[in-house]
Amino acid sequence: MGNTEVRARGLAARAGGWSARHRWAAVGIWVLFVVLAMGLGSAAGRVDVNQSDQLKGETHTAAKIIEDAGIKEPAGETVLIQARTGTVTATGAEFRAAVSDVVGAVRATGKATGVTSPYDTHTISRDGRSALVRFDVRGDAETAAERIEPVLDAVAGVQKDHPRLRIEEIGGASMQKQYKDAFGDDFQQAEYSAVPVALGILLIAFGALVAALLPVALAITAIMATMGLMGLVSHLQPMSDTANSVMLLVGMAVGVDYCLFYLRREREERAAGRDAGTALRIAAATSGRAIVVSGVTVCVAMAGMLFTGLAEFEAMGLASLMVVAVAMVGSVTVLPALLSLLGERVEKGRMPFLGRRRGGGGDSRFWSAVLRGVLARPLVSVVVAAGALLAIAAPALGMKTQQLTLDQEFGNSLPMVQTYNHLNEAFPGGSEPAQVVVKAKDIDAPGVRRALADFREQAVASGASRGPVDVKLYAARNVALVSVPLVGGSDMDRATESLEKLRDEVRPATLGKADGVQAPITGQVAGNHDFNDQLMGSVVPVFAFVVVFAFLLMLLSFRSLTVAITSIVLNLLSVAAAYGILVAVFQHGWGASLVGAEGVGAIVTWLPLFLFVILFGLSMDYHVFVVSRIREARMRGRTTKDAIRHGVVTTAGVVTSAAVIMVAVFAIFGTLSMQSMKQMGVGLAAAVLIDATVIRGVLLPAVMALLGERNWYLPKWLHRLPDLTHDEAPEPVAPPVSDRGERLTV
Repeated sequence: MGNTEVRARGLAARAGGWSARHRWAAVGIWVLFVVLAMGLGSAAGRVDVNQSDQLKGETHTAAKIIEDAGIKEPAGETVLIQARTGTVTATGAEFRAAVSDVVGAVRATGKATGVTSPYDTHTISRDGRSALVRFDVRGDAETAAERIEPVLDAVAGVQKDHPRLRIEEIGGASMQKQYKDAFGDDFQQAEYSAVPVALGILLIAFGALVAALLPVALAITAIMATMGLMGLVSHLQPMSDTANSVMLLVGMAVGVDYCLFYLRREREERAAGRDAGTALRIAAATSGRAIVVSGVTVCVAMAGMLFTGLAEFEAMGLASLMVVAVAMVGSVTVLPALLSLLGERVEKGRMPFLGRRRGGGGDSRFWSAVLRGVLARPLVSVVVAAGALLAIAAPALGMKTQQLTLDQEFGNSLPMVQTYNHLNEAFPGGSEPAQVVVKAKDIDAPGVRRALADFREQAVASGASRGPVDVKLYAARNVALVSVPLVGGSDMDRATESLEKLRDEVRPATLGKADGVQAPITGQVAGNHDFNDQLMGSVVPVFAFVVVFAFLLMLLSFRSLTVAITSIVLNLLSVAAAYGILVAVFQHGWGASLVGAEGVGAIVTWLPLFLFVILFGLSMDYHVFVVSRIREARMRGRTTKDAIRHGVVTTAGVVTSAAVIMVAVFAIFGTLSMQSMKQMGVGLAAAVLIDATVIRGVLLPAVMALLGERNWYLPKWLHRLPDLTHDEAPEPVAPPVSDRGERLTV
């Protein structure tokens, strides 16, 4: 048995063989690559996504006008002064004293400029119980959060002196500071905790410290190298912190998974009696090939994000694609070299009570029992499992997506949420006004001045705004910025209706009649609206690209039309089930209290497309590994049903371990305070769990058992396609035969 030869015709087998023979060179090249990537990336620096490049359409045009004009808008802040009881009004002495104290205290900090009294700007609510003191933070708007604390302290001091009034500050800088103070470490803690969680699960899976450390080490070095590459690539495609977090998430998941599959196969072959060299060659030829097929498929899925045209999505897609590619290359090159160097020492550091788990590739008793039932009644299994998943997916038919408002995103966990709501109740739309960026040949021309005045008047008369509509002129640059509070406020549907009324009715009737005037409308609501439109427009191209290319890769990799079709259908089913769980929990609130998601009522707009791309790629991991093992057993002469049993049972342990790691890492993100991150974590964790259990453990074997020999069907007219199978399996122990005793030709 120790002399079994391996046919090494494929790329993965050749790479693994070379690395095992030149192990120090392979390790040295990998270390050099990681160091060079990090060094060059650090030297080049990272270029982040520019807000003006985030979106196409009006939002982009407005940002471009402001940027080209060299206008540096300062960070604006607002202090809400509000009577707590009906007996106090804005015209009373107590209220006026509070306004005077706020204006004086803010000015005294030296951090503010342009401090205005509500009695001068007429920013007093209709009921006469609320007023706004507005000012700008001195210095660069992007770093304003670092300088806002003295102002916040000053406002808090005035609040203490006037207990009968509500005095609260809100604005971009103060919100950013409050968020950073409360949740700034959330992401870092989640990212750091992913490593010990993965290591702990691997210790249980392998029972040895050295074997458990290898996958984590490979994943971390792949992530480090990708961080450097992101710095280099960012000069062509800008990156972002979000892209970095997603890269870490995906890198840890696939990096550990690929290494896990490879290592478990090598240990399994050694446990079967093969010598170390032969076991390594078999692992390179089988698991190595599966890693390449899976990695390329995941990369193709991630590339789907590049079709959105959204800078943030493009950054996430490219960063994820790179880390998967780096982890894949590392798994089939440096890992064989390390295993060859370590030899028996890979078993060092055995854990008490886990010492008997040597080999780790034996049949799983649990899955053996499940498989017996599934293969005995495959039709019943398909009906029950598919029916259950369709029932879970059913709520997704009523999915409501939107950009989450501040109270939906954070609930009542932050004081700024209450301030935001108080401000919106008193001044609808005042916290997130629309901004009309007016560009003219001569902004002081009588026709343009008249158009601006008409716009101000009709914005209120049309019902789109209740005012006040403020105009800020930059005469030297021939630009005017018009701020329009939208009726609807934090009600995104009503605010969007007000925005569309401004864009489609008010603007054409006023500014549209002035010659040579550009007037794109931007702002928070406009940005969300344009983002949604662009995202919805990219759904069909992204879905089509990912599904078609994944289908072609599976077809070429397994030379089976049936395997390609079933893989796509099963993956779509797992994604649909994940959507159903998201809608049930976050939109309908079923079990929402268990994950701290009460009262959200919607799915964040970008998540469905993001989840589809990520899940479709990651689901292929398990599918490729299981089907590769089934096909390998079939090529070695087993009947189709026996090959299914062998493939599923022998991979069950490693697939379960890999899934538990992924679920644990994703679930960590489900504990974050932001609802959008919580939705992402819960959606990913639920989908991976379903995929590794119901899909791969029940539906896949049941469907393949029903199909029998049709699993390997390839029409004659497709035989001309390139053959990427490379039959990288140990030499067959017997000629392949069908379930009916006929010779099988693949």
